[in-house]
Amino acid sequence: MDHSMSLSQHVNAPADKVWAVISDIPNSAATLSGIDSVQMLSDGPYGEGTRWKETRTMMGKSETVELWVSQADPPRSTTVKGLQSGADYTSRMTLVDRDGGTDLTMTFGADLINPSRMNKLAMAVFGKLGMTMTRKALARDLAEIAAKAESL
Repeated sequence: MDHSMSLSQHVNAPADKVWAVISDIPNSAATLSGIDSVQMLSDGPYGEGTRWKETRTMMGKSETVELWVSQADPPRSTTVKGLQSGADYTSRMTLVDRDGGTDLTMTFGADLINPSRMNKLAMAVFGKLGMTMTRKALARDLAEIAAKAESL
């Protein structure tokens, strides 16, 4: 049972500045209002294998997810993965030069791993609401990434 979405935001800044924002994981809670806290689990610059724990509050519930970079091609694209509560999350960002700025596109997907009948029922009942809230949160993230990159 796969659920995915794609959102785009034009950023009035070059790709290297946008990349600087999206790859600055230690300071992402200061940039993105949807992130409560970040705990780094690996050292060194952003790249494949970078790991961290990210805490967000959605629908009044605080959730911490361990995330890692599975692919990085600076400053063009990156893929971040996470596993939480029986779901495999994938978030991919691509950066494309356009009109003196950058088109930033985020594709997000959640795939339930071995869903139980209860998981399937919950997705049937609450899936659309969850995806609507996720879309709003991701759109806010993109707008805040753009604002930060444009201020650099």
